Amino acid sequence: MSGKTFGQAVVDIPSISDGQGIWRVARDSQSLDLNSSYAYLLWCRDFAATSAVVRVDGVVVGFVIGYHRPSEPDTLVVWQVAVDDAHRGRGIGAMLLDTVVRRTGARHLEATVTSDNNASIGLFRALAARWSAGMTGGQLFPAELFPDEHDAEFLFRIGPFVSVSAPAL
Repeated sequence: MSGKTFGQAVVDIPSISDGQGIWRVARDSQSLDLNSSYAYLLWCRDFAATSAVVRVDGVVVGFVIGYHRPSEPDTLVVWQVAVDDAHRGRGIGAMLLDTVVRRTGARHLEATVTSDNNASIGLFRALAARWSAGMTGGQLFPAELFPDEHDAEFLFRIGPFVSVSAPAL
């Protein structure tokens, strides 16, 4: 693997074999919408370049999965980001986001968050601050658009990212 090491945590591009670990971290987060295990395998195959995993002793303990928005290729959409409970509070989420922003060359990042997900809201606000980037937000999908019991999703748009304002690794 060609990952970058931060202490005992190694940040890397996900491989298909990471799909089950990503699914486990997503499931155990108890806050993410859990996709099928098959979806995470496909994500690792088709969107690995716009995603990242963190492994400790070879075990996936965190991930960010994203894609370039087709109508705005310089915008990275973060679909999900999560860190295993035992590894939270160590800056791993920030490290994951900084890695994919840097690696993809994105000028903007978009993510949707429910209003009660304070951890993600704080993570994205901190990303904007670290990169000295602007951040806007507003409701994207009201709850009534969902066919199930889903809360409204609010869109955060962060950027533009300028390489001279990138935080040091």
